[in-house]
Amino acid sequence: MISSDLLFIFYLLFVAGVTLRVIFKRQSMSATLAWLLIIYIVPLLGALAYFLFGEIQLGHRRAEKSEAMREPYMRDLKALTKSMQLDGDALPDTPLATSLQQLLHNRLGIGVLSYYDFTLIDSPSAIFTSIIEDINQAESSILMEFYIWHSAGQVNDVEEALIAAAERGVKIRVLADDAGSWGFFFSDGCKKMRAAGIQVIEALPVSPWRLALRRADLRLHRKIVVIDDKIAYTGSMNMADPALFNRRAKVGEWVDAMVRFRGAAAVGLAKVFAWDWEVETGEHYEPQITNEDNDRQQWLGTIPSGPGLGHEVITEVMMVSIYRADQEITICTPYFVPPEPIFEALLQALGRGVKVTIIVPRRNDSRLVSWASRAFYEDLLQHGADIRLFSGGLLHTKTILIDKQFALFGSVNLDARSLQLNFEISLALFHHSSCLAVCELVERYLAKSESICQKRWHRRSLLARLRERLVFFLSPLL
Repeated sequence: MISSDLLFIFYLLFVAGVTLRVIFKRQSMSATLAWLLIIYIVPLLGALAYFLFGEIQLGHRRAEKSEAMREPYMRDLKALTKSMQLDGDALPDTPLATSLQQLLHNRLGIGVLSYYDFTLIDSPSAIFTSIIEDINQAESSILMEFYIWHSAGQVNDVEEALIAAAERGVKIRVLADDAGSWGFFFSDGCKKMRAAGIQVIEALPVSPWRLALRRADLRLHRKIVVIDDKIAYTGSMNMADPALFNRRAKVGEWVDAMVRFRGAAAVGLAKVFAWDWEVETGEHYEPQITNEDNDRQQWLGTIPSGPGLGHEVITEVMMVSIYRADQEITICTPYFVPPEPIFEALLQALGRGVKVTIIVPRRNDSRLVSWASRAFYEDLLQHGADIRLFSGGLLHTKTILIDKQFALFGSVNLDARSLQLNFEISLALFHHSSCLAVCELVERYLAKSESICQKRWHRRSLLARLRERLVFFLSPLL
């Protein structure tokens, strides 16, 4: 029988070995300390959790495929940006715009792309109606990529439109995250779509035997629709009717926004979809580039992010934007758990007199994330930030607005998961009309929001403070 001394020695060696592995993986200091805290408090379960979720493991096959695909795709995108020369509005010649252009070019090897006919839509009915109208007019191809596909309500109308398009010969590819859309793959809507010849593929399949090879919580969080490689949609809304989705959470309907545009930037989004499609299926899809003359062409940057891309570009874009802000920063996000560098950048901006406004939902569908968010409020309020609680439902729109001259808009939440683990898509909007549309959207959210009073916040209970501080240590992992 093994003596208690041998068990104790084994325990010490085990903890030491796991500790060394955590340290040598060279994650951020905050993430490293958070994992060590978990491992020391619950050694066996903590170590198991670390091996399942602590390291960014794409899986051997997926990692090799992504590595082999990166250079050809970046080369194609670079050629696309060179081929699309604009006769319309020039890029703004501001320090922020110049810095971001240089960053995108140096990190991704691509520049900005042209677009026109830009519309920001913030009504679910209007979003579904617009998508269905474009589906009905589709001639050759439809690409759709979502984290959540929930087959109910107005989504059924989209499915019927897709089936009708497939019956008239339109090639349709649908990519949905396996975890976020799990129920959809067993639904009648999915069965009917597949029976009509629509390719419906599960992205990042979840299964027990994959856990040792790939992290189960690396998710495809993008929201993309591209029609005929000419018209594109992206933003924060999943393919889910907010009137019927996630009602058990009792946080109100999800509040989202999507943008619709035409032009070369639509091909840029199609290229992002093509990457994800080829990784999952092995099938190469080549978007068709159409040169469209339009005197209303403008510029935007398409920023794909996620494991395997080589750089945390979206984090760098946020950092550059915050440090370049001169007057005001407005952040709208459902999950505000910023990594330490972004949090410090916000405090530094407040220190130099920049107005910082953060809009978050009053009620959140993730209690743990809500507690973690509150742990950041104290310092922000003391430095003069205006933290607003939105009361019109679960505010799910994700945007950062800088000096009303630049907007970052897309699927990225301000938390470590979105910035490091999820596959996301963001748009860098430079043109004044596009930024104005985002400004007007944010103003509508502000009208339904209430500022947190610093004095009242400081008087919250000791239990609330303790809970927030305990969860704060886990914030790098949320």
